[in-house]
Amino acid sequence: MASEAPAGRSLLGRLIVARPGEAPAVAVGFLLFFLLFVAYFMLRPVRETFGIAGGVDKLQWLWTGTFVAMLVVVPLYGWVAARMPRRRLLPILYSLSALIMAGFATSLLLDPTNIWIARAFYIWLSVMNLFVVSLAWSLMVDLFDADQAHRLFGQIAAGASLGGLTGPLISGLLVAPLGEPGLLYLSSALLLATLPCVRVLLSWREKTGPRAEAGAPASNRIGGSIWAGLTLIARSPYLLAISGFILLLTAATTFLYFEQARIVEATFPDRTRQTQVFAAIDVVVQSLTILIQIFFTGRLARRLGVTVLLAGVPLLMVAGFGLLALAATFPVLAFVMILRRVGEYALIRPGREMLFTRVDTETKYKAKNAIDTVVYRGGDTLTGWVYTAVSTLASIQMAAIAGAALAGVWALLGYRIGRRHDAGGPAEERARA
Repeated sequence: MASEAPAGRSLLGRLIVARPGEAPAVAVGFLLFFLLFVAYFMLRPVRETFGIAGGVDKLQWLWTGTFVAMLVVVPLYGWVAARMPRRRLLPILYSLSALIMAGFATSLLLDPTNIWIARAFYIWLSVMNLFVVSLAWSLMVDLFDADQAHRLFGQIAAGASLGGLTGPLISGLLVAPLGEPGLLYLSSALLLATLPCVRVLLSWREKTGPRAEAGAPASNRIGGSIWAGLTLIARSPYLLAISGFILLLTAATTFLYFEQARIVEATFPDRTRQTQVFAAIDVVVQSLTILIQIFFTGRLARRLGVTVLLAGVPLLMVAGFGLLALAATFPVLAFVMILRRVGEYALIRPGREMLFTRVDTETKYKAKNAIDTVVYRGGDTLTGWVYTAVSTLASIQMAAIAGAALAGVWALLGYRIGRRHDAGGPAEERARA
């Protein structure tokens, strides 16, 4: 038995790449993302159903409303972030998100069939999801250096995937007894449960983290103007390239999203059945993503660099759009949708977060947040209107071929950004920031 212990430790070492001093932060980071994604993904099927209830032909208006909301929220966030210590920033914003969630729950409880409440909730959840997740990743890139990010971000992101798997299961089990308002109240409680995780991570950073000796405690204010994030992006070729990558990501995502809504509405007319279909797709996506994140993402990043994480999925999407051009049916769509989302969650998301480990604090919390929110939702809105125009004036097959061409450009840009990061990062951008 004694001879088996080293082998056991060797196996554990091959599975878990966190070192002893990093393990507590990785575990709490995993839990933070788990709670955030349970809170969101248990409501995602509800949001998608609300979107269809308002009319598939009006989805582009919901996305435009989401983008306008982003334009309002991001400057407000910049103003708050410039005046509030980081130790208080995330807890206050997460608490405010939970309070608004509870307000929507109460509104739906009082008037469950009001389509305008449903539309407002759709827009708010789309904003809240990107915002709170972006802040959580800003905290992660503030905690760990580039080498640690390559090793650890895949396993931390697995918490998000486990939460994304658990959320739809909870939604499917509890939507009947609790109703949609009950799910919103539960989601609000889960958001509040993230606050101790944030506190523990900030304390770890100050006491034992790799940045503790840098003389920049987490209690410092971030500084900068309310428009600092957008200004930093405009001045930086590196950040502009990342923004272009995100825009191409949203183009692929939006095309598939609109196709999903159109095909699901035609294939499953019943509203309850639609929610079940969306939940089933989420379960498959998150199950596959967890396996890849835990066992492959960190190893791919360490051995082949971030480049393979950013360029591999776009190349697969070229083939995926080709399949849709040949047969735009629900099974084909489900396969391509799962392929795209698994690739984004397991490879692209950890990879793109690694890009920010080499930049300064203001860029991590402001420019990154602007990219994750304004740029992301701006791409959604633009592509939504383009899809509407293309599907009206041309065939779905032609739109799929255009999607394949964009995916090719997306792969090329991902390759160039990844190569730059793997070569040592944007030193000139750090000096300029």
